[in-house]
Amino acid sequence: MRHVASFMAAAAATFIAASSAHAQSVEAFYKGKQISLLVGSGAGGGYDAYARVFARHASRHIPGNPQLVAKNVPAAGGLAAASQLYNNADHDGLTIAAHTNGIAMDPLFGNPGARFDALKFAWLGSMGKLQNICMSWHTSSVKTIEQARQKEITVAGAGATSNTVIVPKIMNALLGTKFKVIAGYEPGQGDTIAVETGEVEGVCGLAWSTIKASRSQWLEPGKINVLVQMALVKLPDLPNAPSAIDLVTDPVKRQVLELILIRQEMGRPFAAPPGVPADRIAALRRGFDATMKDPEFLAEAARAQLEIDPLTGEDVEKLLAKAYGAPKDIVQQAAALIEPAAGGK
Repeated sequence: MRHVASFMAAAAATFIAASSAHAQSVEAFYKGKQISLLVGSGAGGGYDAYARVFARHASRHIPGNPQLVAKNVPAAGGLAAASQLYNNADHDGLTIAAHTNGIAMDPLFGNPGARFDALKFAWLGSMGKLQNICMSWHTSSVKTIEQARQKEITVAGAGATSNTVIVPKIMNALLGTKFKVIAGYEPGQGDTIAVETGEVEGVCGLAWSTIKASRSQWLEPGKINVLVQMALVKLPDLPNAPSAIDLVTDPVKRQVLELILIRQEMGRPFAAPPGVPADRIAALRRGFDATMKDPEFLAEAARAQLEIDPLTGEDVEKLLAKAYGAPKDIVQQAAALIEPAAGGK
């Protein structure tokens, strides 16, 4: 009987502890803890700048005020960070990621390195859109998109899945340009340094907001030539630079480009892994939205010339639903441009 009584007492204690843990408030859970923020790009680039400004202010808007600690995981164009979040992170809400813009659609386009289901991530929101441009340095003889269609121009690129490699291939296929990608530069600042040192003539697939944040000296008159911009809506800063979507006249090719540009609409998305308790995801989403409106955050972002044009987690989910619901033939054609060795699915 004594053994039975001891067993029952131990079982009761275990049940009470489990019930207490289950009933623990979000504030109690996060109090005194750290949230690891995986940054899917290299140090010094635009994604890194945005993520670190966010990390300095988000704590105030998450119950329990956990500290956010950023860690760069730049390998494979952000796929390493996404895979780590999806496959290795604990599902407790203590690890989130600042993804590169194309990650969520890599599984759709058949990227073999995308070992995750993007629709199962808990999307927290996006800090802004990511309108890419193709540009040439002032010393290049190619100064317009028409000239880029007539003459080869060398552009710096990072890894095979990076925008600076993918975008020029898209432009060559849809607009008939002659961008020659010199790939392998360090993600973050490697490609821009290559432009400044004259190793290449330009870069194609760099975000305009990244240039403003990390290469503001390029904004001086005559420093660069903006050949074309990649966005569903033209940038207010670049009213005279042609838009790729306006230059594509074939209706099917236009649909393909529009699907690809959804990657840019979600811009700078943040996510938590699948399986995090719903109340913690709700708190992280509210915290993200509140941070985007925080006057101190916005003031620092303005000083750093970071453009804040946020989407909610629900907005990101709607964009992904639209992308994953696109006609199969359009997905396959887009996939052939994004992932030449793979088919769409």
